[in-house]
Amino acid sequence: MIVVTAPTGLIGHQVLNNLSAYPEPIRIIVRDPSRLPAYTRERVEVVQGSHGDLDVVTRAFAGADSVFWLVPLDPHAESVESAYVDFTWPACEAFKNQGVKRVVGVSAIGRGTTLAGNAGYVTALLAKDDLIASTGVSYRALTMPSFMDNTISQIGPLKSQGVFFSPTPGDLKLPTCATRDIATVAARLLLDHFWSGQGSVPILGPEDLSFNDMAHIMSEVLGRLIRFQQIPGEAFKADLIQRGMSEAMAQGMLDMMIAKNEGLDNAEPRTLQATTPTSFRQWCEEVLRPAVLA
Repeated sequence: MIVVTAPTGLIGHQVLNNLSAYPEPIRIIVRDPSRLPAYTRERVEVVQGSHGDLDVVTRAFAGADSVFWLVPLDPHAESVESAYVDFTWPACEAFKNQGVKRVVGVSAIGRGTTLAGNAGYVTALLAKDDLIASTGVSYRALTMPSFMDNTISQIGPLKSQGVFFSPTPGDLKLPTCATRDIATVAARLLLDHFWSGQGSVPILGPEDLSFNDMAHIMSEVLGRLIRFQQIPGEAFKADLIQRGMSEAMAQGMLDMMIAKNEGLDNAEPRTLQATTPTSFRQWCEEVLRPAVLA
C-alpha cells in the first residue's frame, strides 16, 4: 500500500498519475475529494481530511508500506517552522505507530552549507527532514532548487506586460527543475520496496540558467519579447504580504531567495544521477505556452 499526500497539488497529482499506471494499491489523503477526477476516485482509496491531523494520518497510514510526504504551502502560517515542522509532527507519530517502512519527502537543496541556517523555507524543510529521520523510518528526501513551474505564478504580468520579476540578479545561473521530473523520481522510489536507510536524492534539471537566459528562451517559444526585471527584496516581500501572505511566511520566502542569491542552490554538485531530463525550453513549449495562450 502506497499513501499519497497532497494528491490534488502541483507535484502530488503527478505522483498519483504516475503510480496509477501500476497495480499497486494506493490510498490518498485529501480535504475535498470532489476535486479529484472521477476515474481517480474509482482507482484509489480516499481518506478525507488534513494530513496535518493525527487522527487522519493514523487511519491513512494503517497497513501502509510507503508514504509520499509533501507539506503544502500555508501562506498564512504564524511561523515558517510551524508551517513545515509542526505540520509534520503528527505524521511522524503515525509513521512509528503504524509501522510505515519507507517515506519519500519533498525537500530542498542546502544541507551542509552555512547558508542553510537562515534560508527561510529551506531551513524549515531541512528541519522537517530531521524530524522524519528521527522516527527511524527509511527516508529519501528529494532535494530540489526552484521549480520551472513557479513561472506560472507570474502568468499575469507575462501576458499583459511581457515581464517577470524576482529579487535574484538576472545574470545569476542556477539549477531549476520541472515538477514532472520530481514526480517521476518520487513514483520510482515509492514503487521500489527494496531500499532502506536515510538519504537525499538531488533533482537538478538538465542545466543551470539565469533569469536572463530564461527570458530569452520564453521569448523564442512565445514568439514575443519577454524580459526579466530584478526587484528589491523588500518590494518582493511587500508584494507577497499585499497578496495575503503572513509577515512570517513572506520573510521566510525572502530569506530563502537571499540564500539562493548567495549560492545555496549552487552548492549541490551536478552529477549524472542528479540531472533530470526536462529542459526549460521543453517545459515552456509544453506547459507555459498553453497557459499563456489560454
